[in-house]
Formats: sequence, C-alpha cells, structure tokens
Amino acid sequence: MAAQASSTQHSSKTVIYAALAGNLAIAATKLVAALLSGSSAMLSESVHSMVDTGNEVLLLYGLHRAAKPADEAHPLGHGRELYFWSFIVALLLFAIGAGVSFYEGVLHILQPTPIEDPSLNYIVLAIAFVFEGGSWFVAWRGFRAVAPSLGVLPDADYIEAAERSKDPTSFMVLFEDTAALIGILFAAAGTFAAEQLQMPVLDGVASIAIALLLGATGAFLARESKGLLMGEPAGAATRAAILRIANASPALKAENLFTVHLAPRQIVVALALSFPEDARAADVERSVERLETDIKRQCPEVVAVFMRPRGRPDRLEPAVGS
Repeated sequence: MAAQASSTQHSSKTVIYAALAGNLAIAATKLVAALLSGSSAMLSESVHSMVDTGNEVLLLYGLHRAAKPADEAHPLGHGRELYFWSFIVALLLFAIGAGVSFYEGVLHILQPTPIEDPSLNYIVLAIAFVFEGGSWFVAWRGFRAVAPSLGVLPDADYIEAAERSKDPTSFMVLFEDTAALIGILFAAAGTFAAEQLQMPVLDGVASIAIALLLGATGAFLARESKGLLMGEPAGAATRAAILRIANASPALKAENLFTVHLAPRQIVVALALSFPEDARAADVERSVERLETDIKRQCPEVVAVFMRPRGRPDRLEPAVGS
C-alpha cells in the first residue's frame, strides 16, 4: 500500500506539473493577444489561465506540506494541509478568476470597444485549446488511474467521482482544465459574434459567461474541499473491512465504529469494543494489540486506531460504521 500511495502521489504531481507548464505558456500568450486585440473575453481567459497557474503551484505546495512526518505539535501528521490548500485554490478560482472576468465583462458592456484583430484571437484560442486539451487528457488519465484506489466506481461520472474521492488533486486539475476548455469556446463564440454582428458588447457578454463558469466551478470545488477539510469518513468498503476484522474474534465485538480521513490515504479509526465480563486485563490488552495489528496490516491506509472497552457482547446491538 505504501508503494501504491507513493505511485498515486507521483501520478498527482505529474498531472499538476503538466497543467502548470501548459497554463503558464497559455496565460502569457492570451495576455499578449488580449493587449493587442483589446478583447475583453481574451483578457478574461488570460486571467483564468494565470489563476490556474497559481492554483497548480499551491496544490504542489499542499502536497509537499502534507508529506511532512508527524511531530510533537502534530502527532497525527500534516495530511490535512493538502485539504486546506485545495480549499484556498477553490476560493482563488471563485474570487479572482470569476471576479476579474465579471468586472471586465461589465466594463466592456458599458464601454464596448471593437476587437482590433479578431484573427489573432482565433489563432491564440486554437493554440490554447490544443494545449489545454493535452493537459485535460493527462488529468483525465491520471484521475482514472487513481480512481479505484480512492473508492470511486469505474462507471461513475465526474461529479459523482469528485464527491466520492478523498484526494482533491485527483479531480481539481481535471475540473479546472474542463472549465478552461469551455471558457475558450465561450471566448471564441464571443469574438465571432462581436465581429459578425458588429456588436462589440457581445465580447463583454462572453467575458461574463466565462465568469459564471469559473464561479460555478470554484463553488463546487470549494464545497468538496470544505467537506474534506472538516473531515469525511472512510469509504464503505474500508469501514466494512474494519468491522469484519474487529468481529472476527469470538472474544470481542465491535459496538461502534468511527473513521475520519486526515489525508487521501491516512485514516484514523476509533472503535468501541465489548469483552466478556470475566475477561482478564492481560487478555483484553493482548486482544486489543492483536486487533490493532490486524487492522493496520489489512488496511494500510489506517494510521491510528483508538479502542475503548465496553460492556458484555451479548447485550449489544450490531455495529454501525460511520
């Protein structure tokens, strides 16, 4: 499992590096084109790409911070650093990406200016679409590769997969690239309509459409990151496996199970266990140690197990996982 976790993290970094390189080049190209053509939609797209570039840097920083080992101040490690920085990324996409695009769109609607060189926009947008498409393909392939290890069903759609996933890097880049591709189409449509209909105001309308797209994407990613940051339980399969291990011994019974993700592959488990009333302290201690060893061996993503003895097993209801 450690090798699998390392492989998954490497895959996440590869996806982020690919998106970072693509967005950096695209942002510079779009910005030059926006300054030369005066297109509001193109300027919004350049801001979008610059925000995405910054987001990739923050995701890499989050992965770096989350990999730090546990210490005295953080006995359970720094895994949630990744969730924190993922939440910041979503806020930046919503606040800066959508905010600047909306402002630029409104400004262009109030003071419409004809696009000076539409052909330049088309060339830049076509190049950007190719680069963004390549980045999207890398992100999609990386997401499908790690999906099984994250408890995501093979036939799940992107929305369901993101809601199930405990690894924000596995879907954030994919959603950003998807929004980028749609945004390029909006910008191209705005440029075409403004030129053909001789209505420069439509360029500003396209910019507002891009802002709404970024706002919706940022809001969804923020919601998912917030849930992970607050703490989400392990997947149903992992919870069932832990209960099965705990109830395998006739000498004890799991009354209750609590799980929470600290990071994509770091889970904390708390169990309430019942023992026979005549069980000796030494027997209870050995059973607890053996159970902890079995859980960590069969579920390597579990980093800590907390157990509390309770009353007689024959008086307890079946265990409920959460």
